[in-house]
Amino acid sequence: MPPGDAMHNARPDPEALRRVEARVHGRVQGVGYRAFVVSRARGLGLGGYVRNCRDGTVEVVAVGEESDLEELVRHLQRGPLGSRVDRVETRFGDEQVKPPLFEVGR
Repeated sequence: MPPGDAMHNARPDPEALRRVEARVHGRVQGVGYRAFVVSRARGLGLGGYVRNCRDGTVEVVAVGEESDLEELVRHLQRGPLGSRVDRVETRFGDEQVKPPLFEVGR
């Protein structure tokens, strides 16, 4: 592409919808972790869900602007009082549709 080509100079849209899928490891079940995540995600205006997994981890899928998702991941790494977060695995991707709200999934 020639240097002046519009596509060559294109930058990602900071308001484009993105998705993060996260798996949280540690003492994160039975300590109010899901309610904590719902509160933080709704405060950031994200859509998606959080749920407990059979292996003792917590799964989070959130959709919104990338800066808000990064803030949510920082909250996931801290967790609420009484939890212990050992690690958070994340995978970011593009998304077309934002769920209308953030809720506890099953």
